[in-house]
Amino acid sequence: MSSYREIVTKAVLGKGKKVFKHSHFIDVSNKPSNVLGCWVINHNFKGVREDEKITISGSYDINIWYSYDNDTKTDVVKETFNYKEVVNIREKEDVDYTDASIIVRSLKDPICEEVNITDNKINYVVSEELGIELIGDTKVKILVSENMDDWEEIVSEDEAMQEIDTAVNENYLENDK
Repeated sequence: MSSYREIVTKAVLGKGKKVFKHSHFIDVSNKPSNVLGCWVINHNFKGVREDEKITISGSYDINIWYSYDNDTKTDVVKETFNYKEVVNIREKEDVDYTDASIIVRSLKDPICEEVNITDNKINYVVSEELGIELIGDTKVKILVSENMDDWEEIVSEDEAMQEIDTAVNENYLENDK
């Protein structure tokens, strides 16, 4: 006979991913000739639930290496960028999300996708992809078989050898005649 049981466990109740793009200008003291490199470092973020939305707050440092004076000198400009994004996650109707916790993961680290020079300003575009999961309590129904004996019999080596000895017929050739 079998029956069903309910198990209460933590599970992913909702999840999604989104690409964010941020575009900014950095003022520099020297008129830039070329941008030689752009790095995004020290990315930090966290998510909190507010009503039916997830608010992700984060920051990263942007370092832009550029040349000036007709490519005869270089400098690095540094800036910390703080951001706040609000996202919606599709929620299932029959699940209670009031005590759900939030996990935010970086699926694609922030990178500088585009850099342009306009007058004495450097325009940059940073792209990142974040994954958001809502984790909470849920019930799972499982099938339970109550008649099943899933214990395997442990046989000692002596018992196994004795079983083999009794099963072997030493006169099997004589029985064929």
